[in-house]
Amino acid sequence: MTATADLGFADDLAVHGNRFALVTEDGSLTYEELDRRVAAACERLGTTRRLVLLAAENDIDSIVAYLAALRGRHPVVLAAAAQVPALVSAYDPDVVISGSWDDRHEGTAHDSDARTSGTWIERHHGTVHDLHPELALLLSTSGTTGSPKLVRLSLDSLTANAAAIATYLDIRPSDRAITSLPLHYCYGLSVVNSNLARGAGLVLTGRSVIEPEFWDLVRSHGVTSLHGVPHTFGLLDGVGFAGMDVPSLRYVTQAGGRLAPADVARYAALGLERGWQFFVMYGQTEATARMAYLPPQLAATHPSAIGVAIPGGELLLDDGELVFRGPNVMLGYAHSPADLALGRTTFELRTGDLGSVEDGVYSVTGRKNRFVKPFGLRVDLDQVERSLLADGLRVACTGDDEGLVVAVLGPADRAVRLIRALTGLPASAVRAYSVTSIPLLSNGKIDYKAVAAPQDPESASVREIFATVLGVRSVPSDATFNSLGGDSLRYVQMTVRLQRLLGDLPRDWPTTPVSSLEELRGRRGRLPMIDTTIVLRALSILLIVGSHVGFFKLLGGAHLLLVVAGWNLARFLLPADPVRILRATAFIAVPTSLWLVYRAAVTDDVTLDNVLLVNNFTRVGAAGYWFAEVLVHFLLLCALVFVIPAFRRWEQRHGYAFALALLGLTLALRFTVEGDFFMRNMTTLGAAWFIALGWLAQRSAINHAALWQKGLVVVVVVAMVPGRMEDLSREIVVIAGLILLLSLSRLPVPRALLTPLSLLASASLAIYLTHYAVFPHLQPEVPAAIVWVVCIAVGCAVWSGITRVARAAR
Repeated sequence: MTATADLGFADDLAVHGNRFALVTEDGSLTYEELDRRVAAACERLGTTRRLVLLAAENDIDSIVAYLAALRGRHPVVLAAAAQVPALVSAYDPDVVISGSWDDRHEGTAHDSDARTSGTWIERHHGTVHDLHPELALLLSTSGTTGSPKLVRLSLDSLTANAAAIATYLDIRPSDRAITSLPLHYCYGLSVVNSNLARGAGLVLTGRSVIEPEFWDLVRSHGVTSLHGVPHTFGLLDGVGFAGMDVPSLRYVTQAGGRLAPADVARYAALGLERGWQFFVMYGQTEATARMAYLPPQLAATHPSAIGVAIPGGELLLDDGELVFRGPNVMLGYAHSPADLALGRTTFELRTGDLGSVEDGVYSVTGRKNRFVKPFGLRVDLDQVERSLLADGLRVACTGDDEGLVVAVLGPADRAVRLIRALTGLPASAVRAYSVTSIPLLSNGKIDYKAVAAPQDPESASVREIFATVLGVRSVPSDATFNSLGGDSLRYVQMTVRLQRLLGDLPRDWPTTPVSSLEELRGRRGRLPMIDTTIVLRALSILLIVGSHVGFFKLLGGAHLLLVVAGWNLARFLLPADPVRILRATAFIAVPTSLWLVYRAAVTDDVTLDNVLLVNNFTRVGAAGYWFAEVLVHFLLLCALVFVIPAFRRWEQRHGYAFALALLGLTLALRFTVEGDFFMRNMTTLGAAWFIALGWLAQRSAINHAALWQKGLVVVVVVAMVPGRMEDLSREIVVIAGLILLLSLSRLPVPRALLTPLSLLASASLAIYLTHYAVFPHLQPEVPAAIVWVVCIAVGCAVWSGITRVARAAR
């Protein structure tokens, strides 16, 4: 094949006319519009073939840049953003494209004066490489980011694989697929290629299947196909996919690793019941993407099989190893820029998988390199994993001829006994250790390198901390605190535990992948920086209790806590997810109500109104629990509002404007309240504006280019607080705390204070609830300072006990 060969889905986009090609949350492009965008980008790349590095996202600009490179016959390296520095160093690309870029043609740069236009970087005039005429695409071979080894693919391979996939999936022009996988991953890319080849539509999103907005897109755009790796299907089970109504869905595909046969049968049956087909697929990057698929009608009888060869391909067994032949086989590997000049060095693909065939249906039985021989005994590591799974233990097993290393979700000693009985190995040859999550690569496959090098049990890994604090079993390398459902309650624990392990944390650590955080180990700074909200939560609860027991009088802690709660709501529960907001509400409402049930049984001042969290409306019970009621009511209102898709979209696209409108609404409610100080400042109608103020403050703090937004927050607090809270200390605490939040996102703290601050911030609700039951029994006989300390200690002890019970139950 030559560099002038035709590639249908890149060259002939306009043939599909005004049919929708790409759809996003913010707009769409028809095929004719996409063709014009691609043509403009192609012109910008020029006529000289160049090496293009594209940090691909699931967005229109990335698709346009990818198609423009293919159309202009420029070899393109698709990569994740984290891979870009290493690949630039290893391959010296002529052009680097990442993120959103301006597609207006602005010329090219000279070698000595590289020019940046947006995130389109011209590193060389023309090219500095010798590029083989057939070379079209280079992809990473795994979910890791550190290796420069790339797969070299031709235009023929891309065309053939896209056509084969489109054929056996029966992709139609009326179909719409959603990008539930990364574009730089060969599986995710194959979804794009095969659908564009048939003139179908693509709904572009970077959202996870656990987010309600993902399903809003599925329903609103009539998505007909869903694609996932094994980890995706675990997430689908978690969000109740089996009970979802998705009438447009026509087929579901699974690849990227082995899905348990029971799950294959279950999803096939679910598809049969719901009117969609379930395709299990098998492939490798070295085959562009796909080599085999399991016809849906065979899933019930062959749930452990990979199926039959794709159209145009051939599967065979050679000494037990699966071998694939077909036009989609790679040209070969590249390890350095010199390899870009090579032609075809690979003519058939030896997969490294061991297989079997029955009635023309192929199965993978293990990996050729997944056999070891400790003590002269041949051990199939995959068989060990399958056998222990059958006995109820999920493990990841690796090793060498010295012995096995096994990560176990469960008791390690039981795993050792089962492995010894299965293999005949002595105890010294089996090293098993318990984990709270199996380490995964970003593509959902097991990270055996991480399994082989377990962390010191006295210094847990970042992955272990994530699993323990968030209560999850699978923590992929590309997972983040936010993507795993982190919230403000667990943020405090996570921050301090990570700081003990890593030292100072980057400001954006909640959105930083686990793998990147692991790389920070060993770089501990002298003085850690701790999130300002943690310090304010700790100080606020100390002020609340100290003022209540009469140790000092410095009021305003509860109102400052409401501001911090609003800040954290905007930070962790948005983009708006009603389910996550309700879950966060339950974390507050349930323990509060249970505690008040106990208090109602032992004291006369706590009533049913307190238990039901409505006392700030009725005022027939104890007044002290108003703070929890205001917070619960506000969260419930948010969950109710965000059930409406229009409000979710408004908040997502115009976060500051939404927060400003919310503050305006709550201030309007505040001015409707008449009565005593309690009614005006300690009820939902009177105090909800403090939460909205914190929300607005957080939204202003993330927009560094608009200082007027922060200024407006300060104006509001200065206009609303002084003279309205009947105590100067209360006003000073609220104003000072808010200004500190806006000014400093983190504060330097001696390492010795990390644990106490974390404990106080995490236990703040428990301290708030329990101190009312403690100090009346101690006063006035016990000095106020001691009462203060005892109240804090009791609250911390209660919180620690509840945490241990919850962790054990989980």
